Amino acid sequence: MNASVHVEDTDDETGPSWKAWLIGGVALIALVGGYWYFTQDKVAPRARRVPIPVRVGAVTQYDMPVVEHTLGTVVPFTTVQVSPRVSGVIENADFKEGQTVKKGDLLFEIDPRPYQAAYDNAVATEADAKAKADRYKRLYQQNAVGAQDEDDAQAAYGVAKANVDAARLNLEFTKIRSPVDGKTGPILVQQGNMVIANLTTTPLVTIDQFQPIKVSFSLPQTDLPRIQARQKTPQGLVATVNLQDQGGEQVQAPVDFVSNAVNNVSGTIELRATFKNTDSALVPGQLVNVTVQLNDIPDAIVVPHQSVNIGPDGDFVYALKDNKSVVTPVKVLFDDGGNTAVTGDLTVGEQVVTDGQLRLVPGSTVAIAGAVPKRGAGGARRGARGARRGGKAG
Repeated sequence: MNASVHVEDTDDETGPSWKAWLIGGVALIALVGGYWYFTQDKVAPRARRVPIPVRVGAVTQYDMPVVEHTLGTVVPFTTVQVSPRVSGVIENADFKEGQTVKKGDLLFEIDPRPYQAAYDNAVATEADAKAKADRYKRLYQQNAVGAQDEDDAQAAYGVAKANVDAARLNLEFTKIRSPVDGKTGPILVQQGNMVIANLTTTPLVTIDQFQPIKVSFSLPQTDLPRIQARQKTPQGLVATVNLQDQGGEQVQAPVDFVSNAVNNVSGTIELRATFKNTDSALVPGQLVNVTVQLNDIPDAIVVPHQSVNIGPDGDFVYALKDNKSVVTPVKVLFDDGGNTAVTGDLTVGEQVVTDGQLRLVPGSTVAIAGAVPKRGAGGARRGARGARRGGKAG
């Protein structure tokens, strides 16, 4: 009887405790969920109102030159392959490889003895023919010989004179001289070799004329109308070569050659400019940076290159009005890699975003990087309250 009563008392005590824990857990979950729900809507708008940091540049206006930058190759003004004009054995090379030579300087000597003998023989034959021609002339005047004999003697004398001239030239050709001012390359046929006139395919040496010298470069075929228009102006087309990275200076020269055809593989057209090269800074085969001014855009509206963006409807910039981003469509006239000439609803002095555009949408509030923020009224009140607290503490 007593044991039965004890069991019933235990069940009455544990039942209400289990239900209380269950009700408390559900209430706690509901409380945490409600707190998250009501605070989430309040925090999100505040996060969206945080200004987006950007960098900006100013809109400017000036006469912008339309220039093209390209790589050019230095080519000799003249390249001469020196070859023998008479056959024989090369006896001497009278210069050093790589030497700068003047026109007429002696380069090679071919064994002259056969040509000296031929010349001496021609001179002797000429003297005999001259004596015979003079004798027949006197005899003809005395009617001692016929006209045909006198004519034959005069003709033989003329042939003898021509043979002397030919022998003299061949003898002179044994001394091979430089036909131009320039710099020699390596000697391709060494001393002691036999060379055959008009049959030796390998030149004895190659000479490049480098004062003056030419720079060859190519521009896109789309620039051809500008090139042709610029050539007709008083300024003409001028090429500038920058040698500052090689310790030199910028040098300019007029473009004196525009190719008569566009390269159908690369879609470019070749141009050349001739430079005096008095300091020998330009060397054949050298690669140089070439700048060519093709036109001018007067009073151009210019923005930094980084500010121009490409959108589905064309190019645009983010202009700033009251620290908010505004999409402004523009049309690019020319881009030199640093600045871009455009047309659009922009004013001189206006700020455009140059960095941070990917985070912007129209109407975004921005904070200019490096700008000192202004202290608002709230900040002043906080400062005043802080001052009052400081006074009470003192």
